[in-house]
Amino acid sequence: MVLAQITTSGLPEANSLSVIELAIKGGFMMIPILLSSVVAVYIFVERVLTINKANQSPEAFIGRIKEMVLKGDINGAKLLCAQFDSPIARMIEKGVSRIGSPLKNIEASIENVAKIELFKLEKNLGILATVSGAAPMMGFLGTVIGMVEAFIAIAQEEGSVSPKLLSSGIYTAMITTVAGLIVGIIAYLAYNYLVTRVSKVVHRMEYSSIEFIDLLQEPR
Repeated sequence: MVLAQITTSGLPEANSLSVIELAIKGGFMMIPILLSSVVAVYIFVERVLTINKANQSPEAFIGRIKEMVLKGDINGAKLLCAQFDSPIARMIEKGVSRIGSPLKNIEASIENVAKIELFKLEKNLGILATVSGAAPMMGFLGTVIGMVEAFIAIAQEEGSVSPKLLSSGIYTAMITTVAGLIVGIIAYLAYNYLVTRVSKVVHRMEYSSIEFIDLLQEPR
């Protein structure tokens, strides 16, 4: 696949560069940028799978819990919670196991579980945010290094500097900037997408915990 076609005056034919050739011409700074892209993709895929799993909570779950608690079937409610591997189920299970304690203690137990679950959901999101900011900076650094090398080569030329030498040095230096910006933009969009998904899960957790606390305050 041809990404770029560099045409210089005085050349009978245009030079076509593939993706791999462009990456190689970008210099050693392309290595950390490439590694950053791999890390970003891994974190994004892993977090999407984790959040999708956390979102799996049937609509009738809280309703069934209510029925069992009102009937006094605490063990049945615990077993029902254990059947679902989700933050909401673990929160409710902790609350059910504390039934009989003061309401404040139950609320505190549920909040503690919610904090742990939130920490699990937000795992590695900070790394993704770092990649979104660091990748462009690494690209700029690679460009600066490339420009310095290009000007050194120009200074070492005897006589007039050919347009080919000048243009090739500049476009080689700019490759890392392009790569860094691409990785940074994609990582930034991925980070914001995951933050939005986590916020939706947190809202569901808060709503479910409020429903459960309201249930315990109902007259029996």
